Amino acid sequence: MSTISLVTGASRGLGRNTALSIARHGGDVIVTWQSRSDEAEAVVAEIKALGRNAMALQLDTGKVSDFGQFAERLGKALRDTWQRDTFDHLINNAGHGDYALIVDTTEAQFDRLVDVHFKGVLFLTQALLPLIADGGRIINLSSGLTRVSFPGYGAYAAVKGAVEILSIYMAKELGSRAITVNTVAPGAIETDFGGGAVRDNPDVNKIFADMTALGRAGVPDDIGPMIASLLSADNRWVNAQRIEVSGGQGI
Repeated sequence: MSTISLVTGASRGLGRNTALSIARHGGDVIVTWQSRSDEAEAVVAEIKALGRNAMALQLDTGKVSDFGQFAERLGKALRDTWQRDTFDHLINNAGHGDYALIVDTTEAQFDRLVDVHFKGVLFLTQALLPLIADGGRIINLSSGLTRVSFPGYGAYAAVKGAVEILSIYMAKELGSRAITVNTVAPGAIETDFGGGAVRDNPDVNKIFADMTALGRAGVPDDIGPMIASLLSADNRWVNAQRIEVSGGQGI
């Protein structure tokens, strides 16, 4: 029986790459999107072209009040499409970049970062726990910036640091169900995240390339396949870990 993975924020960037990598490893995928259904459906089509099953569901990971209804829609989708009551892997990937020096950070910016990157991760996982199969996997996305500082990323890195601690507690509390929980912390990656700062700004790209042992910024193909491999049976004993995938950023 194929595994079923739910990847939040999978219509583009690292989420898209992760969803496609999971499909290439033989898994079915449910992708979520916030505002661009066309992009999400394009990912679904790519996954189906790989011979795997997929579907897209709308979700704003910053709106906790919607999570109960989302869980109901997800449960129905599992029954109707896969004839199952559970799925196997939850990848809490959805996020946004909102950067400012600490002196310039607004309360609205901070609240949105917390809502999406921390509060959303906790309460979405809570809402979906009845649908996650025993022996399943949860992966929460963090950032290399919880270990290496860079001006303007203070609030963003702080909420990612909170997710790393939350992941350890999740692993402890869900161990009785044999559910593993790990954090993946990418380094600087060339995507449209944060307005495409690393991808589209040569100066920013060079700064991070110079900080990295392998001499370049990362690309999505450096991250998605690693997450897919972490979901495999070969990594069943990896639990409660922060796994940085940064090419040696800041060492």
